[in-house]
Amino acid sequence: MTQIVYIICLGVGLVFTLLSAFFGHIFGGGHEGHVGGSGGHAEAGVDSSDMPGVSVLSPTIIASFITAFGGIGIILSQFNATKPPIISAPLAVLGGFLIAFGVFWLLRLLFSHTQSSSESKVASLAGMTATIISPIPVNGVGEIAYVQGGSRYTAAARLEKGDTALGNGKLVRITRVVGSQFYVAPTE
Repeated sequence: MTQIVYIICLGVGLVFTLLSAFFGHIFGGGHEGHVGGSGGHAEAGVDSSDMPGVSVLSPTIIASFITAFGGIGIILSQFNATKPPIISAPLAVLGGFLIAFGVFWLLRLLFSHTQSSSESKVASLAGMTATIISPIPVNGVGEIAYVQGGSRYTAAARLEKGDTALGNGKLVRITRVVGSQFYVAPTE
């Protein structure tokens, strides 16, 4: 009877994995939450971090546990020492958790090395040079363009000391960033 449970778990896990791969390839894996221009997507689940990645409660990790539980249970039930369900079931659960944790760790490692962002690091912008692309009036807001990491960005900007207006094409130095507002000063 126990062997049937193990076989069912192994079969369900393998079928789920194969169907997910097959239908994900054919139907695109559900891009409803896909961010345009990001170049990819990430599996989502219950997680405490704000970055895309894999969760311990994701279908992939759960299927890994079920498949490993079934496979290890089948193997353990073949040996006389581990044949009784009181011995094979806890060992299969432990093995399932270890395999699922290994898959989780491997996917997290993969995501952490491939995760990149087109957003610049705001903290490192102070002191950089930018060009005004929309005039900054006295006590008003204009627009600047700056290059960081080989990418060009634009941002709303105010003059640090708003006593004179600055026109297009003038070079400025970014002094600080507050929220999404950049503060700039003319370069000498």
